[in-house]
Amino acid sequence: MKTLILIDIQKIFKKEELFGGNRNNKDAEIVCGKVLHKWRELGWDIIHVRHQSDNFSGKGFEYDDNVQPINGEIEIVKNVNSAFIGTELDNLIKNKDIVIVGLTTNHCVSTTVRMAGNMGYNVELISDATACFDRGGYSSDLVQGITLANLDGEFATIITSKEYGL
Repeated sequence: MKTLILIDIQKIFKKEELFGGNRNNKDAEIVCGKVLHKWRELGWDIIHVRHQSDNFSGKGFEYDDNVQPINGEIEIVKNVNSAFIGTELDNLIKNKDIVIVGLTTNHCVSTTVRMAGNMGYNVELISDATACFDRGGYSSDLVQGITLANLDGEFATIITSKEYGL
């Protein structure tokens, strides 16, 4: 059994202009929803993580429609990049393999994946269930590719949703 961790799949990320524009993988939330549905079918553990700060309030704080929690699924609210800092995440997933999806690849997803890897967790990151924005003059596709390459093999195994039959 693997625990699915959905990171910051929130409505605010539809507002590309707030995050540098030119978001890649505009279907990431749809893929995240398919992964979530698969986990629910399997009866595996699910943890939803949301970011809350001055920029992430009101309607922007809401989960994307594709990943709404149901039936008492665990929800965690964080206010920094890592889903481990200031939360009970480590206690909730102790000694479990984890699969991570969410937004954005080069920020909260990467930070959480790196910490999980350093803490000894076996981590899979579903690449087509993540997305990012242009950053520092670099295209979102390049940022995504470099981020995934930096994580693969050292902090996580990078896979696609197809590897879960989606």
